[in-house]
Amino acid sequence: MSPMLQQLTRSRLIQVWITAVSLVVVAGITFGARITLGTALILLALCLVPPAMILFLWREGPPQTIAEVLHDAEHAVKPPS
Repeated sequence: MSPMLQQLTRSRLIQVWITAVSLVVVAGITFGARITLGTALILLALCLVPPAMILFLWREGPPQTIAEVLHDAEHAVKPPS
């Protein structure tokens, strides 16, 4: 993978997606496309469904290793002094 794609975050990808869909909508209105209720609902779904899927499917980061889990467990409980 290229370094540019490795630095891509969920929030940045969602921002790019919503911006792209918004530009398509603005271009359609500018060129005279009729926006009916059905068209507006489809555009809204097109704008919101892919980012929602990204939020559910793209994990925040790699899962913790056993060493990280054990290390956190040792430091979570401090004995009284």
